[in-house]
Amino acid sequence: MTPPTLQAHGVDEKAIALGLDAASIKRDFIKKLYFDLAKFPGVATRNDHYLALALAVRDRLLHRWVSSARTYLEGEHRTVLYLSAEYLLGPQLGNNLLALGIEEAAREALGELGLSLDELVEHEGEPGLGNGGLGRLAACYMDSLATLDYPAIGHGIRYEFGIFRQAIRQGWQVELTDRWLQHGNPWEVRRWDIEHVVGFGGRTEHSEDTLGRLRVRWIPERIVKGVPFDTPVLGYGNANANFLRLWGAVAGEELDLDAFQVGEYRKAVEEKVRSENISKVLYPNDQTAAGKQLRLEQQYFFVSCALKDAIRLLLQRTTIERFADKYAIQLNDTHPSLAVPELMRLLMDEHGMSWDQAWSITTRSISYTNHTLMPEALETWPLDLMARLLPRHLEIIFEINQRFLDEIRERFPGDDARVQRMSLIGEGPVRTVRMANLASVASRRINGVAALHSRLLRETVLHDFAEAYPDRFTNVTNGVTPRRFVALANPALSKLVEEVVGRGWLTDLERVRGLEHVADDAAFRERFQAVKRANKERLARWMLDAHGLHVDPSWMLDVQCKRIHEYKRQLLNLLHALWRFDRLRQGEPVSEAPRTILLAGKAAPAYTAAKLVIRLTHAVSDLVERDARARRLLRVVFVPDFNVKNAQRIYPAAELSEQISTAGMEASGTGNMKLAMNGALTIGTLDGANVEIREAVGAEHFFLFGLTAEEVVAAREGYRPRDVVAADPELARVLDLLGSKELGGGDPGLFRPLLGSLLDRDPFFVLADFRAYVRAQEEVGRLYAQPDRWTRSAILNVARMGRFSSDRSIRDYARDIWEMAAVRVPIG
Repeated sequence: MTPPTLQAHGVDEKAIALGLDAASIKRDFIKKLYFDLAKFPGVATRNDHYLALALAVRDRLLHRWVSSARTYLEGEHRTVLYLSAEYLLGPQLGNNLLALGIEEAAREALGELGLSLDELVEHEGEPGLGNGGLGRLAACYMDSLATLDYPAIGHGIRYEFGIFRQAIRQGWQVELTDRWLQHGNPWEVRRWDIEHVVGFGGRTEHSEDTLGRLRVRWIPERIVKGVPFDTPVLGYGNANANFLRLWGAVAGEELDLDAFQVGEYRKAVEEKVRSENISKVLYPNDQTAAGKQLRLEQQYFFVSCALKDAIRLLLQRTTIERFADKYAIQLNDTHPSLAVPELMRLLMDEHGMSWDQAWSITTRSISYTNHTLMPEALETWPLDLMARLLPRHLEIIFEINQRFLDEIRERFPGDDARVQRMSLIGEGPVRTVRMANLASVASRRINGVAALHSRLLRETVLHDFAEAYPDRFTNVTNGVTPRRFVALANPALSKLVEEVVGRGWLTDLERVRGLEHVADDAAFRERFQAVKRANKERLARWMLDAHGLHVDPSWMLDVQCKRIHEYKRQLLNLLHALWRFDRLRQGEPVSEAPRTILLAGKAAPAYTAAKLVIRLTHAVSDLVERDARARRLLRVVFVPDFNVKNAQRIYPAAELSEQISTAGMEASGTGNMKLAMNGALTIGTLDGANVEIREAVGAEHFFLFGLTAEEVVAAREGYRPRDVVAADPELARVLDLLGSKELGGGDPGLFRPLLGSLLDRDPFFVLADFRAYVRAQEEVGRLYAQPDRWTRSAILNVARMGRFSSDRSIRDYARDIWEMAAVRVPIG
């Protein structure tokens, strides 16, 4: 039955709409200050002002969200359920003002009250609910889904403490608790009327129903409840608002009153603490058995809540048999793979379906995005842990595996090795459940995230599945939202682009190709240079004020901002910095412009080698600073706590983008796209989306170096890194520096683990690519010495990045994977 409209109750829906003009915003801001925060202007703090403005803006989002929800409820529309363990949203205030088109109205309203919009935008923190590219990609996709009018609900976990805040002490990374909720989160809506019970452990009981069909009842040992916190995600330039539903865990019974009454106060709250741990921290350390169990609990918890909630919504309008018609489920990597056995369990055990019915619905609903080519990074779980924690799900996985392997044996008779490779169960010393295999067996579509990655996925880690089910595999190259990473992060460039190509480019990024026509215009190049210079000056002021880091904005800004990982090769960047330092110290002639090498990124707390790379960055910085000749032309700096907010400062200022991962290792990358959209030229390998970026911008506007993915594979057998060093005296000098007291602060063994890894194994071909990288950097220097040519290339990079909008990615998903249409929400 269609719910009654407000008009049916004598209320004009348009009458409750909130004004988007300065006067309306000012009035509502004051109301929020008084009636939500119980403050008045004389005593309100900056945080109060921020909260009041955010709440006033949120009301405008909610009006569109409610209209969107009604439109979707009344229609027969397919909805995307995007399942992701991470969502790296970034600050919301500026982005929502942009989406609503009310930034100038808000600025005017606050100005009349003697307040600065820029100060309140700067005051906002950000939810650290992601580790890096995976979580930021999910956030970009939620933005594009809303902007393109595709109904979608993002599901994840409302971590009480997000990714750690990174501090640097004596050159070492220190992890601090990310208390992102300490000052309140004005954007979320707690849904008090919804909760879902999630079980763990226990046993199963098998019986037959009256028709002789097998029925299974799972009796969990303990339960927790999932409660939803919703954040509206508004489309840009339209009336559509989707939402992100993050699940928090609470105990089934929050207080053992009997224990409390007899003074056993700790026991009285044990279950509450244990349950709430599930949504306490993003990615708990899984080096211990307890950490592994908590991670598995997290993954099951949020997919169970998501699927139960989807069924709840479905049954409001239709029957369970329509599940696959209503929902397209996207697994963002393997973290949500337990959605496969959980959906099967719900359909069979709770809704009475047969195996074949449930399997048909599951395989028509679910698709899987793979994000890694490294076999060791493909997620597995110990079989005994799965049996103890999710006994019913393991039974279902065994049944899926038996039916699947029977099919494989029939199609590939006598190929036992293939059967073993494709099995959902790994039969090593510790038996495991292979989550990528589970996702691949059940998914109607499997996609990689760049053309090279998708090809290598079919040829390597999922080769057997691609051979058995070639029609399942496709590619959707990643994209990023130009709303946040150009319009919001770089308003001066945004304005310049709009002057040339007109309005509409933020939702049709291909229009920026119109900049090609002005790349040879000297006056435009000068204006483009002025924008870049102003962005560098702004970044330099912030780095000095926030971190005491002195950089000269007139120098070239060479940046590598990404998670610290050996395959991303920050170490190669630092070896080049040492090479440059060594030449400068030796007094060898250097004709290049002065350069600041900026690195930023977090290392996983248990990743010793990555943390040592951060320590090395600071050691190289100190070494350069101590030498009078070197510091005239070179600086190396590390910007701590890299996140979305800091990225929005760095990307607009960057001139050289370091995308130097070992070819064949990076699935896609998205920092490469954000930097190029902001006019940085790329130095990189043919890895991930670099291949497509180079193709798009033109080889002459991309600094290519290094082994290809095929050459890396061929070089592995017989590779002797010490032979590379023996043939390159300059490289040998650099490595001598790496192992010296001079760099190690008196301890020549400080960086011995890095040096030993390079000389003995060099698993990521840092030394093999070193000389080619140096040559490419020399080419960078020569071009930078010609400002007109450099600027022309930068303009053409911006002009040719249209295909890397997340809007294009989402259209690809909608057409090739989800098979769904956009739904226009009428503007109320």
